[in-house]
Amino acid sequence: MIGLGKHLRRLRGDEQGATIVEFGLLALPLFAMILGGIEFGYQQYTRSLMQGALNDAARLAAVEDPDMAYGGDTVDEQVENLVREIAGSIAYDATITVTTRSYFDFSDIGSPETLMTDVNGNGMFDEEDGDCWEDLNGNEEFDTDSGVAGTGGASDVVFYQANIEMPRLLPLHNFVNVPEKIEMELETAIRNQPYGGQSTPAVLCGTPS
Repeated sequence: MIGLGKHLRRLRGDEQGATIVEFGLLALPLFAMILGGIEFGYQQYTRSLMQGALNDAARLAAVEDPDMAYGGDTVDEQVENLVREIAGSIAYDATITVTTRSYFDFSDIGSPETLMTDVNGNGMFDEEDGDCWEDLNGNEEFDTDSGVAGTGGASDVVFYQANIEMPRLLPLHNFVNVPEKIEMELETAIRNQPYGGQSTPAVLCGTPS
């Protein structure tokens, strides 16, 4: 028993191998931080690259009858293909969807059509009061978003929105609670070249009840 006690005291005081134990405790969070940093850098670089591609595509599409030298029946499809071509070397297996809406001016993006007459002064369009509005998109209806799908005409402002879904560079979702794929939403707006006259919006009025 005396010999056993001596060995236990020696074992308790032995610090050899402590570094390995400490490293084992720190290794997982350390590796997670390193991999997370790599993944974050990849995402930011990819976002920057795709934003630049979207901006370039918007500038190319701002002329009348653009010839972008990329496949697609519509400008939307051509912009998608241009972004995919530029970013394809790094954004592996990315799904890219580009939508466009044209507006009369930059200040109209995402905004309702302008009230010209507000009969009851409530700041809202009321058909039954005979309120009048500026029909910016030309559809003869009051809209809470004054844009219209497509790239519009001369001097119109085109708002491009790119929704991107792509696999992660590293399989972090197997170790931490993050989605398996990266999702990005990129936006840009540019005014079309003045290759013609911009149509003047009509002022329409509701029918009082």
